[in-house]
Amino acid sequence: MKRTMTVVLVAGAAAFAPLTAMAEEAHVAPVKEFISHNVQAWLTDPVVVGAIKEQNAKTSGLSQAEIDKLDMDWRAQATASDKPFVNEVLARALSKFLMEKKEGSQGMITEMFVMDAKGLNVGQSDITSDYWQGDEAKWQKTYGAGAGEMFVDEVEQDESTQAFQSQASVTIADPESGEPIGAITVGINLDML
Repeated sequence: MKRTMTVVLVAGAAAFAPLTAMAEEAHVAPVKEFISHNVQAWLTDPVVVGAIKEQNAKTSGLSQAEIDKLDMDWRAQATASDKPFVNEVLARALSKFLMEKKEGSQGMITEMFVMDAKGLNVGQSDITSDYWQGDEAKWQKTYGAGAGEMFVDEVEQDESTQAFQSQASVTIADPESGEPIGAITVGINLDML
């Protein structure tokens, strides 16, 4: 009897696994819809495309060691009082563009950052903890997967606001050639969705 009961419990747990996965993924469709209707249109804006192309020209020859050094410098400055590298990126026209879009979302967008062909930040609405996103799914499952790709990450609770959010990442393509040039990650406040 004990053996049968164990089998029933295991079978019962297995039956709930798909329900748990469905519940966890319930946010994906509304997030994709929000991105399609509210973000996708301005990803071809000359401010976005021009900034990515300009940075791609500068970073195309970087070695992994050079990328790691930039990322280490960024991480050290992200929480420091003196942050010239971070401030330079935040002062860019693209960062100001993203800040305006975030403000205009009335709290729906929690953060945004654009990455180049190496996964390095080009511009951002807020300070990110790292500069290189190339080792993360947000870049690998978008830019790394080609034009037209969108990746919606898991739901997380923001420690400071206690709001639930998810990050949606989208490949950014050159409007002229259709070739991927970078990607954007947008934090979405799920409590407002």
